[in-house]
Amino acid sequence: MLSRSLVTSILLTAGAFAQTTSFPKPNYFRETFAKAQTKVELQPPVKLKDFMVGDKLELSLKNYLDLVMANNTDIQIQKLSLEAPKNAIQSAMGVWDPTASASFTSTRANTPPTSVLDAGAGATANKTLSQPAQFSVQQLLPTGMSYTASFNASKSTSNSTFNNYNPALSSSMSLNFSQPLLRNRGTYVNRLSLMTARSRLRISEYNLRNQLTNWVSSAENAYWDVISARENLKVADGARNVAAEFLKLSEKQLELGALSPLDIYNPQQRLASREVDVAQARFRLAQVEDALRKQIGADLDPEARKLPIVLTETAEMPIESINIDREQAIQQALANRPDLKSAMQSLDVDDLSIQSAKNGLLPNLALTGNYQANGRGGVYIQRTNVFSQGTTSSILTSIPGGLSNALDQMFGFGYSTYQFGLRLTLPIKSRAASATMANALVQKKQDTLALRNIQQAIRLDVLNAVTNVESSKEQVKLAKIARDFAQKALDAENKKYELGTELAQFVLQSQTDFAQAESTVVTNQISLRRNLLNLLVRSGVLLDERGIVIQ
Repeated sequence: MLSRSLVTSILLTAGAFAQTTSFPKPNYFRETFAKAQTKVELQPPVKLKDFMVGDKLELSLKNYLDLVMANNTDIQIQKLSLEAPKNAIQSAMGVWDPTASASFTSTRANTPPTSVLDAGAGATANKTLSQPAQFSVQQLLPTGMSYTASFNASKSTSNSTFNNYNPALSSSMSLNFSQPLLRNRGTYVNRLSLMTARSRLRISEYNLRNQLTNWVSSAENAYWDVISARENLKVADGARNVAAEFLKLSEKQLELGALSPLDIYNPQQRLASREVDVAQARFRLAQVEDALRKQIGADLDPEARKLPIVLTETAEMPIESINIDREQAIQQALANRPDLKSAMQSLDVDDLSIQSAKNGLLPNLALTGNYQANGRGGVYIQRTNVFSQGTTSSILTSIPGGLSNALDQMFGFGYSTYQFGLRLTLPIKSRAASATMANALVQKKQDTLALRNIQQAIRLDVLNAVTNVESSKEQVKLAKIARDFAQKALDAENKKYELGTELAQFVLQSQTDFAQAESTVVTNQISLRRNLLNLLVRSGVLLDERGIVIQ
């Protein structure tokens, strides 16, 4: 009987603690009681040495974006934004975590005699020692049922001569449960907070994708800033070379006496202006290259920050292959835009909020139950003259016993108590719950209208982006035509000047026009690149087009 009782108690205890998730693990105490680590160690930038060619950092657009995703600090911050929604899911599941509690107290008391029997027996004080212990496990189940399983044991001794058990040992085991029948009934209602947390995680994922799209767009614009500055430097350098050649020609004419000394100042002034343009273009290139280094984290590496950057992409691209269907672009945007998906996911959160508010309006009716088994043990003392006043009792027999007797009786289930009942809490008027329900419905309508607004804004954004691309295509074509004419006009003015039929001012003006025409071509080519990038952003496919996968 004793072995059966011990096995049964061990199984019950193991079954209760098996519900917990962390306590049985060996590292539970290490995780719980270890000192919190507040130090954050930042890793140096990675992959930079993979793109070092000689003493230069050579980057294609794809390689550059790989470095951006690996090292950009802003993007790393955005990735951490998912951690809080993930933790919210774990927190929502915490309502079903079981809780184990244990208590033990020891109370020793000396009190005056409280009965004639004690006084008659010559007792000067009642001396008692009470040592109760309690172990219990509580948990809320996903179905809404809550239960409490507990085990109680106590030991008490006294100097009274009228106790049959001294020391007296008792034990009891009880199980209480409460199952909601209306409010909070069923797995679906009790998992609403968990489903809401998961929906909010998906919203955060869509928001992260939207933010990453914007950061990647900014990073790629920084790449094209460098390309634009590099090409403008080439244009300025070419204009300076043309001005220098014209000055040499003018100086030769001055030596031969074919040119007035007063006419040499215009070519010299024009060359000085071109030198200023080259210096400004060079400093502009240095600024945008520094911004590019920040995007890829090269400014954090003492070796990489000193290397010159070579970008392999060019400003020019074939514009004949750029054909965009407006309606197809709109449908693509409606299917891929993360901000639209986030708004649609918000409607799911609203539906869950409405269900939760509906549950709050219901009466609280619960089925309750209790089962308790008891046992008693200890040293049994049989006395004489227990009820005779003014006499001293004597011990006839003493039967030894202990905790095993109490456990045998308890697990024998011979001394048990059963209880079942219903508990009803009926809200006569619940204004707070009604207001919560009304607010949930209003929020659903607001989010529905916001979704329509986003859809309209997406359509307009895509149409504007397509129009800008088509406009840039035409501007590139016209800018190239204007550059060709400017080149021909410059050649003609140079020829006439060499023949002596044209003034130097017209040649200088033609040089200025040609330099402006070349700069306009570069500006429009970079503008076309940027507008195509903007179209990918507005269509929601930039990350996919650039081969970027969010993990």
